[in-house]
Amino acid sequence: MTNFDYSDTDWDSIKRLSKWYSGDVHDSLEQLGGWGYLSGISLQGALKPGQVVCGPAVTVQFEPSPRKNQPQDVYHHAIDNTPEGGILVVDASCAQGSCSGELMSSGAKTRGAAATVVSGTVRDIAQVRGLGYPLFGRSLSPVSVSGKMEPKRSQVTIDIGGVKVSPGDVIFGDIDGVVVIPKAMLAAVADQADKLGANEASARDRILGGEKLQSVWPVESTYAKG
Repeated sequence: MTNFDYSDTDWDSIKRLSKWYSGDVHDSLEQLGGWGYLSGISLQGALKPGQVVCGPAVTVQFEPSPRKNQPQDVYHHAIDNTPEGGILVVDASCAQGSCSGELMSSGAKTRGAAATVVSGTVRDIAQVRGLGYPLFGRSLSPVSVSGKMEPKRSQVTIDIGGVKVSPGDVIFGDIDGVVVIPKAMLAAVADQADKLGANEASARDRILGGEKLQSVWPVESTYAKG
């Protein structure tokens, strides 16, 4: 059976990262030599204003297949075994069709998943937003995956636009996009984000207090943000 043991997850670092937003997180990752932005993937479901999602990845890989009648057994198994707070990351870019919509999101939310991220299209967005579930995807399409592709593997390393995602890597998502933090870099990225966030808070207070932007930012070794 594929491993869904997340007992070694660093929830403390995940909690610290959750105080910030995707710009802070990716800046921190990049300053440490990493790159984790999932280009072209955006929020299609629901997040409250200022809400972020952050949790360990559960991965699913789709492959082309003529099999019909909703053959998503591997995906269903991954959803049913996602740890509370986990984030499903699905590569369904191999063929046309939406692998995630109302039922997949309902199952994930019931299991306590924090979000689902799909490299591919998604559907049933009115219903997904009604659930209040954070579903990310490339775009919307009502087309089914049936007869076009099916999930073949779970808990394997997948590649999304050149960014590797392995089970247990940490996914951070908000209204601006999705960032992947390698598991081995998580604590260091959280430390860096805490420093960057403190600098930003200080700079914001000074700017709102009347100081000129050019005299305030960037602070120390950080670099200017757009």
